[in-house]
Amino acid sequence: MITWLNKNFSSLQPTRAIIMRALRHMRPADRKKLFSEDLPEMRTAEGRWFEAIVYEMILDLSLQTDLIHSVVARGADGPARVKHAQLGQNGLFYSNIGDIKVRGNGQDLAEVDMVLVDHTGALTFGEIITSPADLKEFEAEIRYKKQLFGYLYGQPTVPFLLISSVDISRTAVVRRLLREPDNVLLTTPTCEDLKSLIRPRDLKRSPPRKIRHEKLISIADIPPRRPFDYKKLHDERMQSIIAAVTSGQGVRELATPDEIPPIVKKVLFGGLYPSAIRMLDSRYPIHIKGKTYDPDAIQKQFSKVILAVNIPEYRPIIYLRARNKREYLKMVPNRTGGFKFESRRTPHMAGFFLWLESVRPSLGAELTRELLDTFPAIHVPEAVATEEPQGTYGAGVHSSS
Repeated sequence: MITWLNKNFSSLQPTRAIIMRALRHMRPADRKKLFSEDLPEMRTAEGRWFEAIVYEMILDLSLQTDLIHSVVARGADGPARVKHAQLGQNGLFYSNIGDIKVRGNGQDLAEVDMVLVDHTGALTFGEIITSPADLKEFEAEIRYKKQLFGYLYGQPTVPFLLISSVDISRTAVVRRLLREPDNVLLTTPTCEDLKSLIRPRDLKRSPPRKIRHEKLISIADIPPRRPFDYKKLHDERMQSIIAAVTSGQGVRELATPDEIPPIVKKVLFGGLYPSAIRMLDSRYPIHIKGKTYDPDAIQKQFSKVILAVNIPEYRPIIYLRARNKREYLKMVPNRTGGFKFESRRTPHMAGFFLWLESVRPSLGAELTRELLDTFPAIHVPEAVATEEPQGTYGAGVHSSS
């Protein structure tokens, strides 16, 4: 299927009819932003529109070959009502704007721009981009999604389509991805060229919402082929880390492959008891807005302190639950061996926020110390003598959960 797409994709040029049809996937307010003078707003709307254009192109192409068995609905073709995130949700779900998400225990593990099913029943996912920027984490993200879909659908290989409106074939990341035979890059005309086919007045028309298409299916038609209990896998990974750390094997043991599927990206060990908070603060100081917090100040301002770690780099994270707001402060290692404020986690991150809310105190001082002493990201480089500038409470850039 992807070989056919690689050969035939360029034969279908985006026509005015296709790009007008793509407008049905955008909310009226977002359609207006396509010609906005506010550049960031315009680029965001343009990216959303381009995703819809590619989807409409693939729908048209699917009618030309039996190799594309079906196209998974997205955008306006998704359901009118969606299931909001809640603990225990596992598998594929739609967001409120028709995006395709993979959830584990309610948390969004991944989002994909497109899913196709080939003539053998195998799944392929696609990512659609409009800029060569922000590719730093892209390679690791694609590898994770391949592992995730491979696990869910029992596929030894998961083909991947990268569709771009700019030529990114020479970037190091894309060159590495294209060395794998099941990855393909497809390129379209630029967004500027596509936009030249319409005028601002065209955006006032009301495009049709849903369409009938013989190859459209819903995510409900492609349930995971193996049981998927992310919380169970999470707890198995957590226990394996604790066993490795308490056995004295340390980081070497953590890097040893095992039988647990490598799809758990973050482990929440649990909340800290007061003794663990005192140990944490004495050994790895907490800094917020340039101020160092002592254990009393932490417990006065925050109702919960949660220890987590990102995998596979084993970068520790502390989440502080504010007493006076429904938010958690995400604290990450700084260069002097303590933790600094990075960003906030609010109910907007529904599934992950619910998971944080469900965590209860379970970690004493000894286990907390052993875990933090093992994770390599927390150790202070000997050459560092001064502390880096601290983050600001209430500010912070978007990052992963």
